[in-house]
Amino acid sequence: MTSSSETPGGPPEGRYGSPRKGRGRRWPVWVLGTLVLLAGIGASVAAYSNFGSAPIEGKAATFDVRDESVRITLEVRRDDPTRSAECVVRARGHSGKEVGRAEVYLPAGQPTTYRRTVLNTSAPPVTGEVFGCSYDVPRYLDPNERPSG
Repeated sequence: MTSSSETPGGPPEGRYGSPRKGRGRRWPVWVLGTLVLLAGIGASVAAYSNFGSAPIEGKAATFDVRDESVRITLEVRRDDPTRSAECVVRARGHSGKEVGRAEVYLPAGQPTTYRRTVLNTSAPPVTGEVFGCSYDVPRYLDPNERPSG
């Protein structure tokens, strides 16, 4: 019961379209896949460097509010204690507005350093905090820099 359109070794003619002549060029798929992979790796590295653990971190261990000043004890942790650093401390008033700011120099020392500073304010403060720390010490803050002029 075989019809003339059926071939004994394959599907009926015209049923599945014409046979493929070859796979075509696959290199664009590989190139695109490689580019997507490299972009993903690049994004991962950028995210880690921006959002990973900081090489230096500072926080206010304690603060004591006075009438027109705040005494802040900084706790600074750094991954390279052989480098000097600087931290910016600030005070805020009742409205949350900044009422005082200062830079504190930290010489090379221990991985964890405590430093006390008094910050004079323009209005009564309610809190003292560490705004941020950095290894990029401004020249005017570094006692090892010679004055120019």
